[in-house]
Order: sequence, then structure tokens, then C-alpha cells
Amino acid sequence: MTEVRHMKWWGWGNEGIAFEHRNKPEFAPFVQKAIGLDVSAPSVYVPEFDTLDVPESRIGDSFQSELADIVGEDHVHVDAMSRVVHTFGKSIRDLLRVRSGSLERTPDVVVYPGDEEQVQQLVAAAVAANAVVIPFGGGSNIAGSLEPAPDEERVVISLDLGRLNQVLDIDEDAGLARIQAGALGPDLERDLGKRGWTMGHFPDSFTHSTLGGWVATRSSGMQSDKYGDIADIVRGVRVARPDGMVTIRAIPSASTGPSVREMIVGSEGRLGVITEATVQVHRTPEVREIVGYFFPSWEAGLAAMREIAESDASPSVTRVSDAPESAFSFATRKESKGIEAAGTKALMRVLKARGWDLDQICLSFVGYEGSASHVRYEKKLVKRIVKRHGGFGVGKGPGRLYDQKKFDTPYLRDFLLDRGAAGDVSETAAPWSKLQHLYDHTISSARKAYDDIGVQGWIMCHLSHSYHSGACLYFTFAFMHGDEPLKQYDHVKSAIQQAFIDAGGTLSHHHAVGVEHSAWLPQDISPEGVALMQGLFDSADPQRNFNPDKIIPRS
Repeated sequence: MTEVRHMKWWGWGNEGIAFEHRNKPEFAPFVQKAIGLDVSAPSVYVPEFDTLDVPESRIGDSFQSELADIVGEDHVHVDAMSRVVHTFGKSIRDLLRVRSGSLERTPDVVVYPGDEEQVQQLVAAAVAANAVVIPFGGGSNIAGSLEPAPDEERVVISLDLGRLNQVLDIDEDAGLARIQAGALGPDLERDLGKRGWTMGHFPDSFTHSTLGGWVATRSSGMQSDKYGDIADIVRGVRVARPDGMVTIRAIPSASTGPSVREMIVGSEGRLGVITEATVQVHRTPEVREIVGYFFPSWEAGLAAMREIAESDASPSVTRVSDAPESAFSFATRKESKGIEAAGTKALMRVLKARGWDLDQICLSFVGYEGSASHVRYEKKLVKRIVKRHGGFGVGKGPGRLYDQKKFDTPYLRDFLLDRGAAGDVSETAAPWSKLQHLYDHTISSARKAYDDIGVQGWIMCHLSHSYHSGACLYFTFAFMHGDEPLKQYDHVKSAIQQAFIDAGGTLSHHHAVGVEHSAWLPQDISPEGVALMQGLFDSADPQRNFNPDKIIPRS
């Protein structure tokens, strides 16, 4: 048996860990008001695994033996549980299907290579046999980048990189670390931290996602304002192909034609299997602080974030939630007592006396990292900007809330699903000049979609990553679904995605294309852009062996 750990087959995260609402006294009434959900109602039945109708593996004994000769018999799995765990990612669509037993097609075999040479041999064997190879990291993808096509008749191999999980080397002069692609976020940060370094990449999926997955999906992290998106962080990469390894060295900059490194970043396994990346790392900062701020309106918060992006300050985090998301954050706080509770009530009384509409308060988090003097300097700059836009600081207490919530929020989707509600996310990016219109149009489109299907729905948003020219807007939506949850979900999700495009945004800022967002690609990058990309895939993979139908589906 492999030592690689996986998330639960039916939901997010580890067995025994779940979203807990009983220590959050404001949560139940909030959800009741938002989507009409009574959290005390009995949970929806989650089937026992043994009741699932899992398709039989199509791999023949000869090919299975060939794979075992490469990696060893203990690392070739055809059992039902292994194949189901590797069938989908963790989107609402994925979870609804797996919970309902809708398993039209699973991988036929799960293979765990132990080193790069084995990966390359597996890739060569798969292409020679005209099999399909789907790379698998942590399984956290929510864009449909992992699933085999339902009508795929060839043998499908899920190539799990979980055994390639080491920090191989750190070039301390250059601030570069060579790391194997299967390293999970917590493991690689722990290993880097022991030597005084950090990569600074912390996506929401950090606990259950890998370096290779980040590169393959063009990921962003919570601290990308300071450290950059993964496309900025990854400097070198190694990719297994049937005839050998693509090797892109970690050079600061080069003029060597169209960037092969950029072709690989975001390729979702369509050009080969990423085995290793060389990434920029930074010395662990002396000081790390997350400070909370209140703004009187969403418009004021957006304007402040734009001005911060233009200023000499360089925070690690710039985040502001709209009023609905701020209300959600307050509702998911753990119970406070004594001085803390009294202080919160006193603050609200003061704001009300100043004429603030308490229902329009927008909560913001700004993160600072560096030397103590540098952090003090940046906090002063940001304080002045916040004040100009009518806001003020509320200290580090909300920052602790940010740290508490940032990695456990995905468990909330399972909590909702268990009670007959669907909750999911969509994110986009646009120039500062278009963000307010994009926000307004998306909110109105979602509300119309809820009206179309006759449900009480909720949508909320935060700005999560700032750039010189614009920012990412991250929307979360939820509703009580009926007997056709996927049909209802498709209607709401499609309305939100189309609103992004119509208002000048991109189809995704960091969740990738997969199959979930591929319908909007021609509108995003133009039909000719799609044709260029298709030409790359056709040339690099003429038999369509590498994760086919992702990004661009078959026509």
C-alpha cells in the first residue's frame, strides 16, 4: 500500500474534520435568513462507499504488469476506493456526482511513481499503449481538471505524484529551491521553514494541494500581493514526456523565443507530467501581522485597495469583503465573552452614533511582513489611505479571525451539502476601472438566476489579490437546491461566469479552466487565441494521451 494520504472520497479534507457551527452562535440565524436553511434539520444521507456502483477497471493484466515492473506492485492500485478518490476534484459538481454514485467513468488504474525516472518511463509506456495519463496532486481542483471523459474507451491512468514530495535543494545565494511536484503545501513550507525560508504561496487549498498542481493550474495564494502568483514564483520546471524530459532552467530572465515555461504553467497536464519545479523563496520574515479595517461601504473599500496598490506600501495581503461577506464573517466568529464582547458592542455603538449604516460595514484585512521598522512604515502609509476613504483600523483581533478561517472554510461546502444546500465559488480579475461594474453586474445576474429557478439564494464577494492595473474579485454563492441540483447549479454558475465576461473580466483568476470554464474560453482569449492553443496541444500530443479535453474540449 502507498503511504500517500488523500482526502475523503465524498467531501473536502480529512476524515473526522468538519465545519463546526455550534461554537458560532450567530451562524444558524444567519444561514436561516440568507438561504432558508435550518441547520438543526437532519442531514442528507451520504451513501456508504460499498453501495456505489463503481465501473470495473479496463486495464488488462499485461499492461498492469508492465506498470508494476516500473514502480513495483505495491504502487499500482486498481481497487474501487483508489479509483473513485482519483476520479474527481472537489467542486460542488464533483461532490454532487460522487455522493449520488454518478460514476460514468473512473480511472482504470492509479500509479504512484517514486522518482522522476519512473514518471518518464510511465509516460513513455502509456503513450506507446495509447493510454490516457491524468496527473494527480492533492485532488483539490474545482474546475474539472482531473476527471476522465465519460466516453473515453482507452485505459485511463491516474498518475499520482504524492511520493515525489521532497525539497531537494536550496540555492541560498539565489533564493531558489528545487522541490518535487508532489509536495503538499504544509510539508514543503515546513521543510523550507526549518532552513529559514518560505515560498509564500498559500492558496485556500494549501493544506491539500501540491506544488505541481499549483503550477499546472496557474494558482494564486493569499499572499500573492507580496510574493506573486505561481507564474511569478516558478522559475524552472521539469516535465516528463514520452521521449524524455523538458528541462527549463531557473534563469532570472531570458530572451529565448516564446516562453516554454509559460506554456507549461497553467497547462493542466496537457503537455506532460510536471515532476519538479524550481521556485523563488524568501527568508522567513521577522514580523508577520494581519490587521483588520472597517470601511463604511464597498465602494470605499475598493477605492482604498486601489490606492494602496498605487502607493509605496507593498502589503502581503490586501483583502476587502462586501457587506454580505462581512456579515457572513461576523456570523462565523466563535463566541466571545468578557472584555472582547463588550469592546465589540461599544465599537458598534460608536459607529452607529457616527452615522454608519451597520448593515453596510465592509471588513478588510491587510497583511504586513518584513522587519519591524518596515512593517511600521507600511502600516502608517496604509492607515493614512484607509482614513482618506472613511475607514479605520480595528487591530489584530480580526486578523486572528482571518487566520482561523482561511483554511477551514472549504469544509463549509460539505456542511451545506449534508443539509440539502449547494455552495460554491467563482472568481475573476479585471482592471480597476471595471471592478465596480463587474461586481454590480455579477450580483444582479446571480439574483436573476435565483429568481429563474425559484430559490432563495445568497451571493457575496471579496477583493482578494491586488495588482497595479486591477484586482481579483472572488464570489461565493449558495442556495437550497431541489430535486435537480446540477441543473440548478449550472444555471446559477453559468449566469455568474457570463457576467464576468460581459463586464470585462476573465473566466478565472486562479481556479483554472478544466472543463468547468472551457465554454467561455473563446470569449476570453478570442477564437484565434484558442486556435493557437489548440495547435500547441495538437503538436505536442497528437494522440491526445495527456489529460485530453481539458481547457479545450473536443469539437
